[in-house]
Amino acid sequence: MKRRLSNRKLINCFIIVAGLLLASCETTKKVAYFQDISPAAQSGLANAAKFTEPVIQADDILSISIFTMDPTTNMVVNQVGAQATNSTNPTAALTATPATGGFLVDKNGEIDLSIVGRIKVAGLTTFQARDLIKEKASQVYKEPNVQVRYANFKVTVLGEVGRPASYVVPNERVSVLDALGLAGDLTIFGKRENVLLIRDINGKKEFARLDLNSAEIFNSPFYYLKQNDVLYIEPNKGKAASLNQARTQTFAVIGTALSVLIVLFTRL
Repeated sequence: MKRRLSNRKLINCFIIVAGLLLASCETTKKVAYFQDISPAAQSGLANAAKFTEPVIQADDILSISIFTMDPTTNMVVNQVGAQATNSTNPTAALTATPATGGFLVDKNGEIDLSIVGRIKVAGLTTFQARDLIKEKASQVYKEPNVQVRYANFKVTVLGEVGRPASYVVPNERVSVLDALGLAGDLTIFGKRENVLLIRDINGKKEFARLDLNSAEIFNSPFYYLKQNDVLYIEPNKGKAASLNQARTQTFAVIGTALSVLIVLFTRL
């Protein structure tokens, strides 16, 4: 009878250890990115996501530099832009990377350039806006050189990442992986197979689910982020288990302390 009990104990221990090993393997499988890339495809992916340039909208802030033969003129035009950003972008201090100087696109989709005047840039890409501004500036300056880029291209990363925050990036070609890299990557508790992307399109919210475990993310139309996109990384069951474990330990400590107090009071 005792031998049977000991055999049962050994079998139970074996089952528990096997279960723990399987659970650890399953956890490891969910941590690695792009697991389904075959050896034949590791040299490159034929169907990569296509990048489309974002268009300028109201409330965007553009960094515009106009260079002419006269250095004094350059200072006048570009300094006004820097002042405009500081006075019209109160959220710049809240972002992980502060925005540079620029010109605010008003509700009419226009910017107001010193000497050059008001120019409508809403609906244009930065490349198209550069050509338009250069055309307008050529009426005032001789052979001006114009540079245009976003000064407040912001993406937000929330949830189970190292540094959740809003990030202002210096260019408009930003991928999901770029944003996660800025945020310190996912924690061990982040759901890699169910990353939520929230996008604002003309006042309406669009939602997409991305799977970082699959190489198909490189083909996704949501691989490249747009202005004001939000990424949310949901916690997995391990996070809930760790919180429950910490809570259980806290209750155990409290229970032990109460037991000690009860024993002390009963002996008084």
